[in-house]
Amino acid sequence: MTVLVTGGAGYIGSHMVLRLADAGEAVVVLDNLTTGFDWAIDHRATFVEGSAGDMELVGRLVAEHRIDAIVHFAGSIVVPESVSDPLKYYANNTATSRNLIEAAVKGGVKHFIFSSTAAVYGNAGLEPVAEESRLAPESPYGRSKLMTEMMLADVAAAHPLTYGVLRYFNVAGADPQRRSGQSSPAATHLIKVAAQAALGQRPHMGIFGTDFPTPDGTGVRDYIHVTDLVEAHALLLNYLRNGGRSVTMNCGYGRGYSVRQVVETVKAVSGVDFKVLEEPRRAGDPASIVAKADKVRQVLGWKPQHDDLTEIVDAALKWERYLATRNR
Repeated sequence: MTVLVTGGAGYIGSHMVLRLADAGEAVVVLDNLTTGFDWAIDHRATFVEGSAGDMELVGRLVAEHRIDAIVHFAGSIVVPESVSDPLKYYANNTATSRNLIEAAVKGGVKHFIFSSTAAVYGNAGLEPVAEESRLAPESPYGRSKLMTEMMLADVAAAHPLTYGVLRYFNVAGADPQRRSGQSSPAATHLIKVAAQAALGQRPHMGIFGTDFPTPDGTGVRDYIHVTDLVEAHALLLNYLRNGGRSVTMNCGYGRGYSVRQVVETVKAVSGVDFKVLEEPRRAGDPASIVAKADKVRQVLGWKPQHDDLTEIVDAALKWERYLATRNR
């Protein structure tokens, strides 16, 4: 059995490849390297450069490598960009996923795991959101992901395919062995941006929105260590292979931190009081989104090992320092 990982040269995908390879799985990575890096792909995986939406290519890979499962990470993820360029997101996320799912069905792939997002809930408020909460995405990014969830449900009802959807909250940190991390210099993830500011790679960082209806006026998010996130994927794959029914689950810790709290943690861990500017809100950003994550624990037996903001920040800082030496 072989697992096809789309977007396996990217941040989360490269960590998933490591987790699968560490478990002795045969892995094929499909990535167009638009935002990913070939050097981030573990040497134990077979790498193919191309689009996840290329049905002919995917079909050939499924047949040649006897792929039984697809873990789909490929896609565009920047919320404000999705507002300014929605067609890019419906092409890269929704349309690409549609083609990938068709190729999976035609090739007889048994299991499909999709990386979705908490953005499907929209502006959920301060209370943790459960999987049954109202789905009201406020950006094309969130809607493009929700459309793929809907396609998977419809396809699984019509074909012998089981699927798992994981709705991510805010992913951060890096592999504890420092084999991978968030490597895109232009990434918009808060902890990465703050780490870059702490290391002098940015002259300052911005807090976008200080008038949200939250305790300190800044956005509140549920931050999850990337290693815990990919462990949930591995458990989900085993669950599906062992006959588990299709399932949709949140993947977060169930506790939120404000932007100001994250910035202060980065300052404390780094020992640097870097410059922070207060900026207007960005389009599509909700005030707060925190996971009610009981289901993933109950169904998969998931037990987070890195549920600590200081540890997450420390891992991110160490990865940024590594990148600085690597790119010299």
